[in-house]
Amino acid sequence: MAETAELTYNGKTTSYPVTIGTENEPAIDISKLRDDTGLVTLDRGYKNTGACKSAITFLDGEEGILRYRGYPIDELAAKSSFLEVAYLLIWGELPTKQQLADFEAKIKMHTLVHEDMRKIYDGFPNNAHPMGVLTALTSAMTAFYPKSLDPEQSKEEMYLNIIRLLAKLPTLAAWSYKNSVGHPLNYPQNKLDYCSNFLQMMFGFPTDAYEPNPVVVDALNKLLILHADHEQNCSTSTVRLVGSANANIYSSISAGIAALWGPLHGGANQEVIEMLEAIQQDGGDTQKWVNKAKDKNDPFRLMGFGHRVYKNFDPRATIIKKAADDVLTALGMENEPLLHIAKQLEEAALTDEYFIERKLYPNVDFYSGLIYRAIGIPTEMFTVMFAIGRLPGWIAQWKEMREMKEPIGRPRQIYTGATERHYVEVGSR
Repeated sequence: MAETAELTYNGKTTSYPVTIGTENEPAIDISKLRDDTGLVTLDRGYKNTGACKSAITFLDGEEGILRYRGYPIDELAAKSSFLEVAYLLIWGELPTKQQLADFEAKIKMHTLVHEDMRKIYDGFPNNAHPMGVLTALTSAMTAFYPKSLDPEQSKEEMYLNIIRLLAKLPTLAAWSYKNSVGHPLNYPQNKLDYCSNFLQMMFGFPTDAYEPNPVVVDALNKLLILHADHEQNCSTSTVRLVGSANANIYSSISAGIAALWGPLHGGANQEVIEMLEAIQQDGGDTQKWVNKAKDKNDPFRLMGFGHRVYKNFDPRATIIKKAADDVLTALGMENEPLLHIAKQLEEAALTDEYFIERKLYPNVDFYSGLIYRAIGIPTEMFTVMFAIGRLPGWIAQWKEMREMKEPIGRPRQIYTGATERHYVEVGSR
């Protein structure tokens, strides 16, 4: 007999089914709660609410587990490419050799963006934040591909729009950067792989041949894989909520990018660099700042340490720590002052009992910020890099939500405003 949970209210007891996920996560199905009792739940920030069933990503913050479609994140980061992981997330299985080759070839066919989109860049001031530009241009893709507006579009049309997003977002992102610094825009070079192509669009010049460093390419590939999905976070939930209104994929992903732009969500690695710069400007005394972090009366806290989801350790951090070390060595930057401060903070967090007891270990944001800084990605582009990595997860979540025909999202509220009152003429107030 299936398990149930009982709720007693106003002397009436009602039973609700308990559903169990494939990783033995129990949940109470309260879909009929309001109809049965007139009650709604109050769950600020939806911290205890499962808004959907999903087969894409499993995350266990207590045990430090992250799996995409059942595959451990460390195996994928060590053995896979970003586009292979994107295929896995979106279609549910790792591709065959031929499927992957076809997927990569189709993406290369669509890396160019319509020339009219270049004119849109001219409308932005040079100091426009790249995330604002990326959000606007992603949404603008709807105008160039109006068939995406049809909620009953064919599978072939959906597939084509998915390919377009994966292919064009790196181009739009790199052009956002080039526009902000007044450099000529670089077109994609489809002889290059996905990560190398992005790097040449970011750092190449029409007058010079650009040769990406293979160590940097490998680190970027790992970073994008590690960020590819992370269950029902703020931006992913935004994509699903917007998509539940039958909004097209471009508008839904644009909304996810906007949510990611919020500093409480996608800005953590930027905050790491800003913290390191503040310590450097203060003289570089890391022990002073470690002591400030340990002082409960001091508002300062170390950025990039601990995680609101992972209560033990961030499984992604172990993977990217080695990549960070490899990049710094390959670029000869081991003794760069800012990175030297980071290494001292890392050592303190890994050896100081205060941080060990509280499990405040360096997380993926700490190391990703260091890598981006080392390879020349400007700080305001950090969240853009996050968006490129998270794109396959957003697409997979949007696609899953549409295929499961989920109802339009409509959260409830607990009203705390004024009770009924009547209009008073302005002269009598």
